[in-house]
Amino acid sequence: GVVHRNIVRLIDPAPITAQDVVLQLAPLAFDASTFEIWGALLHGAKLVLAEPDAEISEMPRLIQSRGVTVLWLTAGLFHQVVDHHLPLLAGVRMLLAGGDVLSVPHVRRVLEQLDGCRMINGYGPTECTTFTTWHEVSELDERATSVPIGAPLPNTQTYVLDEHGEVVPVGIVGELYIGGAGLARGYLGRPALTAERFVPHPFAAGERLYRTGDRVRWSEHGTLEFLGRTDHQVKVRGYRIELGEIESALTSHAAVRQAVVLAREDGPAEKRLVGYIVPADGAAPTSAQLRDSLAQRLPPHMVPPVLVILDELPLTPNGKIDRRALPAPETEAVERYVPPRTPTEALLAGIWAEVLRQERVGRSDNFFELGGDSILCIQVIARAHQAGLRLTSRQLFQHQCIAELAEVAISAPGIAAQQGIVSGSVPLTPIQAWFFDQRLPAPHHYNQAFLLEVGPEVVAERVEQVVRQLLVQHDALRLRFHREDSAYRQAHAAPDERVPFSVEDLSELAEARQREAIEAIAAEQQASLDLEAGPLLRVVLFELGPQRPRRLLWIVHHLAIDGVSWRILLEDFERAHQQLSLGRAIELPPKTTAFKAWAERLLEYAHSDALDEELAFWRGADLPELESLPRDLAADREANTAASAAHVTVALSAEHTHALLQKVPAVYHTQINDALLTALVQSFSRWTGQPALLLDLEGHGREELFAHVELSRTVGWFTSLFPVRLEACAGAPGAALEGIKEQLRRIPNKGIGYGVLRYLHPDPAVREALRSAPAAEVSFNYLGQLDQTLSDSSLFRPAPESSGPAHAPQGQRAHLLEVNGWVLGGRLHLDWNYSARVHRRATVERLAQWFLEAVEALIVHCQSPEAGGYSASDFPLAQLDHDQLDEVFDQVEFECEEQGA
Repeated sequence: GVVHRNIVRLIDPAPITAQDVVLQLAPLAFDASTFEIWGALLHGAKLVLAEPDAEISEMPRLIQSRGVTVLWLTAGLFHQVVDHHLPLLAGVRMLLAGGDVLSVPHVRRVLEQLDGCRMINGYGPTECTTFTTWHEVSELDERATSVPIGAPLPNTQTYVLDEHGEVVPVGIVGELYIGGAGLARGYLGRPALTAERFVPHPFAAGERLYRTGDRVRWSEHGTLEFLGRTDHQVKVRGYRIELGEIESALTSHAAVRQAVVLAREDGPAEKRLVGYIVPADGAAPTSAQLRDSLAQRLPPHMVPPVLVILDELPLTPNGKIDRRALPAPETEAVERYVPPRTPTEALLAGIWAEVLRQERVGRSDNFFELGGDSILCIQVIARAHQAGLRLTSRQLFQHQCIAELAEVAISAPGIAAQQGIVSGSVPLTPIQAWFFDQRLPAPHHYNQAFLLEVGPEVVAERVEQVVRQLLVQHDALRLRFHREDSAYRQAHAAPDERVPFSVEDLSELAEARQREAIEAIAAEQQASLDLEAGPLLRVVLFELGPQRPRRLLWIVHHLAIDGVSWRILLEDFERAHQQLSLGRAIELPPKTTAFKAWAERLLEYAHSDALDEELAFWRGADLPELESLPRDLAADREANTAASAAHVTVALSAEHTHALLQKVPAVYHTQINDALLTALVQSFSRWTGQPALLLDLEGHGREELFAHVELSRTVGWFTSLFPVRLEACAGAPGAALEGIKEQLRRIPNKGIGYGVLRYLHPDPAVREALRSAPAAEVSFNYLGQLDQTLSDSSLFRPAPESSGPAHAPQGQRAHLLEVNGWVLGGRLHLDWNYSARVHRRATVERLAQWFLEAVEALIVHCQSPEAGGYSASDFPLAQLDHDQLDEVFDQVEFECEEQGA
């Protein structure tokens, strides 16, 4: 029962004046009539009564003849009026619509064509007296897929809670609960239903909340977004599916005016998704076009195999969509693999297949669901550029299937970059400035290195020629550094006759002695680089006799290289070596934007107003100080040196890695980095007991900040390093992942602006404010998938010996715990780098074990009914009971090595 005083709470804030004319269109039995009748009478406005059985075609005449200024329409009627009678509403001052999901294109037409009309989206169940929230729509983002339902009316409270009754953070989906003055007393004569829906208020003793069954989330702008009904969730072929999410994706297509999706069972054991489409003006889209569009937004199990085109959606007498009246469709076959249809699609499919190591890629396949990530995205762009196709990483993130990406790809030579020798001084980039800010006692010894096993075709003469050419091609390898006025400066040196290549013949030594000799020479070479005189590169070929593969050692100072650069460098080495092997001259792909040009653009960016907009984010309360990490041993800074560094390396099985790369993204619309950070935060929270983790996060740093800049084939140190405080989200693994994902998405420009502000901003106060913020004790870096570069089919593969200490032993480590992840040999590897003088090995092993357990739990959950994931036959781990799972975790391989412990 709804009491009379509830109407006062509804009507009092309504923007109706005594000069308005309100049309009562709703039947008296429909709760919308409460707003129409009392909204007019209690504000002294004029009320116009429509005939009870009036046709919709008569309504515009009634509106014009009676001078109606305030009109309330159900969503179904609203869509029909906008489609057929919109110009006749020119005199309406305020148009309210609701009762169901409003179509974005229809609302946009009202905003564009009805000048001076206030458009309000009203939301509220009958149990809360007609309206609970409303939102005045003044504009819609061009990318909007839904219309917000707004904020609560006065004397009304709205809570977004998870399944445990806890408040969820902004951006996280939960169920909407309503409290306050508008609540009904309950259902007449139905105490059980009343108790089920009107529940005790968890935050106010003696009060009640109405449990709506609606899935919503708070936006960053403080408005609620309606995402569908919990009772509109269906289960098809073992997947739990939210129909509203599919409907939203359909209506985001420009050719679709309205859409409804049902799970139909028109025959025995024939349950399937069916989409009903009302086309927008113009030609109706084909089913294939719509499915291609959906495949870009949704996982495969949410793409309806059957789509039905209708002129109009059937409505109930109250003006809502009549789902029961939707017709049964004819049978339509579904083809899972859709081959490329155009030369551009075929070219892109070939590039994806090569980079993602897939046998074939169809035009509807999703890049990230096939295991793609931001680093592989750069490789795709580089290969497309070489093939004469211009792409950006932003386009690949926005158009994740071949069919849509091909439409935005441009056949062009790409960015015009300087192809000659780059020379002259270069501003320090933020990450280089960070390096010198560490004040290391031996800055020349801070390298990255690879020790590779190579075949007999790799001979000294060819290696020397290739290295000489690489020094010409990749200008960052010729950087030189010198101190000037207590600061470091850098400049490009010209190529000279010196080639930093040598041969070490160890063929006369026994195999055991060869290993010792390789590691001793590698350690010596690691310490031999000279920042001022150069070069920053060393290449050594080890001859081990006719019966053993050679070893090829690559050492580059970190100031000149990063993880993406290694892929470019080793790929160019293999290409050039193969050309020499065939008797051809070395011919490498064109250069992209020079490292010098990028550094100069960053310095300009530091002085721009655009970057100042980020300053509030990085200076705000987003990084409050947390308690220090627990220490097992010494707590002094001097204990955390490179000499004290030790390692625990763990590996995920190939089966689980495949699921992490492809199945988890398909269910949660996310990437592997989000999943790994979720597990990291959970494992640290379990250890420290704190609800959040402050860490330094590394990114590849090649963000698309500037027009006419492309870095897909540029070698240098581009890494972005920025602090982030991540809250450990409670609930199921899927909810925890969604929480971490949303927190990461709030970081502007993937964090690159932090370093620019901290090290390059012209205002010393800005630099000092960021410098004095709490320092993270943990760092995380996902290096991506290395199988493309170091596969068995390539010229080289990882060697078993050590490449020597990459950092000088007396140097201070920047973090207490450094976690680095990569995929190699089809398995995820994680290296936990810690100080043996601060933490015991057992502590770090336990942390690594908890991390793996969190990853395993996420993989298992993605196939559970709660997540709407995969069937048990898709993932055998799901069939194990608790004891069997414990046994699996106990058997996870620990590949541990300890250096300097």
